[in-house]
Amino acid sequence: MDDETWTLERILQTSGSYWATCVLHTMVALDIFTRIGDGRQDVQALARQVNGPEDAIRRLLDAATAMGLLVKEKFGYCNTPASRTYLSARSEHYLGFIIQHHHHLMPSWARLPEAVASGKSIRQPIREKGYKERQAFLMGMFNLAMQLAPRLVPVVDLSACGTLLDLGGGPGTYAIHFCRQYPQLTATVIDLPTTRPFAEETIRRMGMAERIRFVAGDYLHEAIDGHYDAVWMSHILHGESPDNCQRIIQKAADCLNPGGLAVIHEFILNNDLAGPLFPTLFSLNMLLATQGGQAYSDAQLSAMLSQAGLEAVERIEFTGPNDSGLIRATKPA
Repeated sequence: MDDETWTLERILQTSGSYWATCVLHTMVALDIFTRIGDGRQDVQALARQVNGPEDAIRRLLDAATAMGLLVKEKFGYCNTPASRTYLSARSEHYLGFIIQHHHHLMPSWARLPEAVASGKSIRQPIREKGYKERQAFLMGMFNLAMQLAPRLVPVVDLSACGTLLDLGGGPGTYAIHFCRQYPQLTATVIDLPTTRPFAEETIRRMGMAERIRFVAGDYLHEAIDGHYDAVWMSHILHGESPDNCQRIIQKAADCLNPGGLAVIHEFILNNDLAGPLFPTLFSLNMLLATQGGQAYSDAQLSAMLSQAGLEAVERIEFTGPNDSGLIRATKPA
């Protein structure tokens, strides 16, 4: 529960907070942080590079400065350490793709009253979007997973496993990190055909083409071939209804070898469904985008795993950004 008092000032700040969001999105869209890089750029140079009027560019830069994303000096603007690390495309920690994805979501969030009143989604599925929006989503997921995987992978013990199935694994980020952590492991990533170019390029670039294969398929509606020692399900259940989640988890259980491990990674709600904040907001995001998708609680996910015939269901001690969590279960030997 949020214990902070809702004052007049806080209400107004929350209501208009999307203004600052739009400044960040615009700075990334115009690639300003990358253009500034490790040095300094003045308004005139940046206006020429983005082919925009100097006055408008200056207002944008000054707003970013007020937000603490830039430092304004006598002869121009410099990046802060944070903006240089996370917002410049030259950095290995770049978050620009996920920020672009967030920007693509804004039109549907503006229609939230319509979605709540109707109970129906209003946003086109990502698989039906154009290349740029699919790229922003998939590479945004890659950006985030690359930051999180080094913390997450060590707490998921796959030392006894030889084969891993990454269901809905997108560009294969977690499969890559699990294979790095466990030298004996090989992995299969199953995702939609539209994901193949991003996944195969990422797997090749990370030097894992001999240990990780990509299989195009719809794991909700098609059979899953093969048997595996572990199945990893990261952020795929929130896009589905409870019935479809149960179907996916049952398929995962069925393709596990005896004694095999199923692990769910999701934005997990409290059992009363009223917190934490981000999973509750994300559940609304799924209302905008899906028919039946939502965030789920620990109790709901654990019950699905048990219903699929898995045992020793438990929460792994881990909390990721935006309250993501891990639940594991084992197939009876």
